[in-house]
Amino acid sequence: MFDLKGKVAIVTGGNGGIGLGMARGLAGAGARVVVAARNQTKSAAAVRELEKLGGQPLAIAVDVADEASVNALVRSTVDRCGRLDILVNNAGTNVRKQPQDYTLAEWHQVLDTNLTSAFLCSRAAFAPMKAAGGGKIINIGSMMSIFGVSFSPAYGPSKGGLVQLTKSLATAWAKDNIQVNAVLPGWIDTELTQGARRQVPDLHENVLRRTPAGRWGTMEDMAGVAVFLASAASDFVTGTAIPVDGGYSVLG
Repeated sequence: MFDLKGKVAIVTGGNGGIGLGMARGLAGAGARVVVAARNQTKSAAAVRELEKLGGQPLAIAVDVADEASVNALVRSTVDRCGRLDILVNNAGTNVRKQPQDYTLAEWHQVLDTNLTSAFLCSRAAFAPMKAAGGGKIINIGSMMSIFGVSFSPAYGPSKGGLVQLTKSLATAWAKDNIQVNAVLPGWIDTELTQGARRQVPDLHENVLRRTPAGRWGTMEDMAGVAVFLASAASDFVTGTAIPVDGGYSVLG
């Protein structure tokens, strides 16, 4: 039920953080993982790590906010791997400022990287997934799809929009046996959130106090939900958003 042998997965931003954690899970379940990111040095290191889990991983450079680059990523994946079964839209960024201090360029940077990229990648993946008889798309939202914070006026809307995009794609493509779901990570210990801890006073203490599990999440915590949503175990699950947050969102 959770076996991904013979499946091919693209993970955008798969060379670190949540993306690499999910890539590890997919590779461990037997999938051939394509690490899609801009930093080729980091991607090469990620491929070397994933090789230890098997599945012949590879890296393809991409700018997820560029339509031509995204289309080339999917074409290259199908040309080199023969198919595309799983897409993890994980690439993301944040600019932490108060709303009045945001520039329009910063707004577009966050929205294009977090939301538009997921649309572009999903649209490009549709044809090869349909040709394969179905597929799985996993969009990485955030608990800020649920809550608002003062220092992320673009990140929150981008992630909230990603949940709505998930529902739209799930509805449109259910007839093609393509399931589309979102994962809403809580406070996961990554390079991105380490930056947040440096910028936001008392964030570490507040996260520990608010999270019922009493800890930050790890990359390893993201592997299981990725395998579930990428496998036959979730064939009747679509259009949903699953928090992976140690109970943070339960407290409302």
